[in-house]
Amino acid sequence: MSTYTKEEILGKAKELAKMIATTDEVDFFKKAEAQINTNSNVARLMGQIKNLQKQAVNLQHYQKHEASREVEEKIDALMAELDSIPVVQEFKQSQSDVNDILQMVSHTISNKVTDEIIESTGGDVLKGTTGSQEGCSPGGCGCH
Repeated sequence: MSTYTKEEILGKAKELAKMIATTDEVDFFKKAEAQINTNSNVARLMGQIKNLQKQAVNLQHYQKHEASREVEEKIDALMAELDSIPVVQEFKQSQSDVNDILQMVSHTISNKVTDEIIESTGGDVLKGTTGSQEGCSPGGCGCH
């Protein structure tokens, strides 16, 4: 079994990142983001939301609870309006799709590393125990 350096592993990670960056999901994300950035309706709503968020912070600071609640309701309404715009929905879905790929890669790497450790120590992958734990019970072999 060969060993790898951290630098070699990071090189493979960068290669994997380039592969992910060229998937259809990432391409769609980039296109959706560009559409969001050029949509005047989205820009208008985002501007209104940012202004209201600043107001909300100030109102909370001065403990103006009723006014703060009213501003928060306005923010929620604008957020709902923003979320109802098809390009925003597409953008959020594309974010989710890219995140799903990243999570899938992360879990696959984590699971494979765990399996490799278990197998290399003569353990049982199905039980999730390393070879050093096989046949060992608490107090029975002096290893616990």
